[in-house]
Amino acid sequence: MREQILVIDDDEKITSMLRRGLAFEGYSVTTANDGLEGLRKMLEAEPQLIILDIMMPRVDGWEVCRRIRESGSLVPILMLTAKDEVSDRVKGLDMGADDYLVKPFALEELLARVRVMLRRRTEKSEKPGNQLEYADIVLDPDTREVFRGESRIELTTKEFDLLQLFLLNPKRVLSRDLIMEKIWGYDYSGESNVLEVYIALLRQKTEEYGHKRLIQTVRGAGYVLRGES
Repeated sequence: MREQILVIDDDEKITSMLRRGLAFEGYSVTTANDGLEGLRKMLEAEPQLIILDIMMPRVDGWEVCRRIRESGSLVPILMLTAKDEVSDRVKGLDMGADDYLVKPFALEELLARVRVMLRRRTEKSEKPGNQLEYADIVLDPDTREVFRGESRIELTTKEFDLLQLFLLNPKRVLSRDLIMEKIWGYDYSGESNVLEVYIALLRQKTEEYGHKRLIQTVRGAGYVLRGES
């Protein structure tokens, strides 16, 4: 079966060029002229990869990317930007994009990046099924390895156990008492602020290189793993 690629761009010249170039390489291509149409087509049939322009009417590329990631989808996203600004590239990556390409670009370079992103996607899908994933975090209980995107994160035993607890309960608010019992045991009698210290350490390690925060504080209730800023 041919790999499906969704191109979301309001520039008809760009979409026409990409449709022809990608189809020639053997991909099945769907196009959308704005962000809302792109989100609708993505919901109808999730593609294997999305090529997403930033500057579009109604809903821009950043918002499209944010909504896709908040839905829990890990589909690879290649963002197209007309601005070669570091802040724009960082913002796109923070929103959950996997790569970016500055316009104007050579079709050959875009095709090369598409091949790399699809290969990575295939490699991830072949990983053992007991791995835990949320957004761009991957945790392997067997090897005790943790990755965020392409970066490996070194965690202590307690940090690993704490992150694993969150990954086993995504979007569920975990009370302080529940976390303390699961990670330190009901009879723990050490420092009273140990959980807060470990949450801060875990956030520091998982938020390096501009990654957005995933472990949120819910005042008066506890902590939750979810993709809100």
